[in-house]
Amino acid sequence: MIGAVRTIATRRLPGPAFDELPDLAIVPLTELPASPGVAALVVANEDVDERVLDLLPDLRLVANFGVGYDRIDVAACRARGVGVSNTPGVLDAATADLALALLLAAARRVVEGDRLVRAGGWAGGWSEGALSPELTGSTLGIVGLGRIGTAVARRARGFDLRLLYAGRTRLPQEREAELGVEWRELDDLLRESDAVTLHVPRTAATTRLLDARRLALLRDGAVLVNTARGEIVDEEALVRELVSGRLRAGLDVFWEEPHVPEQLLPLPNVVLTPHVGSATVAARHGMTRLVVDNVLAVVAGGEPRTPVL
Repeated sequence: MIGAVRTIATRRLPGPAFDELPDLAIVPLTELPASPGVAALVVANEDVDERVLDLLPDLRLVANFGVGYDRIDVAACRARGVGVSNTPGVLDAATADLALALLLAAARRVVEGDRLVRAGGWAGGWSEGALSPELTGSTLGIVGLGRIGTAVARRARGFDLRLLYAGRTRLPQEREAELGVEWRELDDLLRESDAVTLHVPRTAATTRLLDARRLALLRDGAVLVNTARGEIVDEEALVRELVSGRLRAGLDVFWEEPHVPEQLLPLPNVVLTPHVGSATVAARHGMTRLVVDNVLAVVAGGEPRTPVL
């Protein structure tokens, strides 16, 4: 039991706002003891389930450091009257930037070229360099046109890309015109796109959204970018496609992080990053600020600023 604590965080968060959390203890979730009196639990999309909730009988808020909250049992929280908050908006730009960076790196073989130079393998002149398709004028499919997907669309227009999108609902025509996007059903988007970027949350409906059948719809040489959740793609099927060399990919997320399938490590057609979509100083400090503001509001008897429940 932890005495005289109103807030538990499972880790220290970046930025000065973290020190504003009231009566704070930092305790890893796996070491959490029974703690009556704790009003707020700060996590980074960790497994908050019935076991955790049983340990915190006075809990009023699970404040998530991140937009995705798929590992938090929202139904169990709702049943106990515990709110859940996340950090939308402040990481859109950072994640969209990374999606474009992965697209460019995979499509233009940037990492492959870097490895070649570092290994002393660049023996010819510039005209013998590894060729890649032209990105300008190609078709980018955006799966999920929420905040981050929209930020990607705005950036992609600067590369003169044709933009397709798929999602749960179609936007009004005037909004489509403003963003320069065209609606497609998901299967049609996959068939038509030279590159596809994923920006949907992980839910029961989106887990394995891109299964083996849908991956097979992608054109030979197409680029798949995933900065959302690893579980949105059937990882075994994707590994097979990448090992065959038929597709290219830029991947920031995986099924069992930090584990990355070993078959991907030596592949030249894959760019791998360690779940750093929001890893800018501005984004991470902004996320912490939202977490703290949500906690302070609830501890003071109010409602969280950015609730998901």
